[in-house]
Amino acid sequence: MKADPFAQLRLLDLQALDTALDQLAHRRRTLPELAEITRLEGLVAGSRDEVVRLETEASDLARQTRKYEDEIAQVRTRKERNDQRMASGAVTQAKQLEDMQHENATLQRRQGELEDRELEVMEQAEAVQAELDVLLEERDGRLRERDEAAVARDAAWAQIDEQVAAKQGERAALAAELPADLVALYDRIRAAEGGTGAGAIGQGRCGACRLDLMGNEKAEIRAAAPDEVLRHEECRRIMVRTAESGL
Repeated sequence: MKADPFAQLRLLDLQALDTALDQLAHRRRTLPELAEITRLEGLVAGSRDEVVRLETEASDLARQTRKYEDEIAQVRTRKERNDQRMASGAVTQAKQLEDMQHENATLQRRQGELEDRELEVMEQAEAVQAELDVLLEERDGRLRERDEAAVARDAAWAQIDEQVAAKQGERAALAAELPADLVALYDRIRAAEGGTGAGAIGQGRCGACRLDLMGNEKAEIRAAAPDEVLRHEECRRIMVRTAESGL
């Protein structure tokens, strides 16, 4: 392929823009905020099962507490009814009065047992709720940190996207000035070779792959016409001659 030597030099500028765009894309993919968001979301997800377990346990304990409260209320109601009947004088038979007193004593013991059990459950519930509160506070803190990291990520992305748009505009304008067949060749090579399609010859090396040129390669380069588009035999990328090539 033939191309004006100046157009070949400008190909290096196109490569510089493409390299800058690749660097911006890499930076966008590897922002530290992305790793931080992933880390925090992992911590939140990791605590989810424990939160569910504690919430379930707290709910079960609350249900037990209500059950004991209902049973205690029934015992108190029964005992109060007996007290009212005995106080009213409605019970006149000694045996019936004795049975009521015995029942009240039993109810009193039952009430004490239920209240003791209720207290134990309430203490358990208090401990579970305290543990749950700590876990929820940690989770909410991590979610806040995640949201802050997301805001920082979005700001960084916006800045990068602005730079990308500017570079893409420069690239489009430059590519339009160069021979279409030269740009097409460069783009094909760049796509196949990991983003580098051309490099300047310098210090006896291919600027694209950084390999030293052999003596015969240097002789071929010196013998080539100025408008000949050179390809390195090793990496197949375009080699551009400059005033500093020293050939």
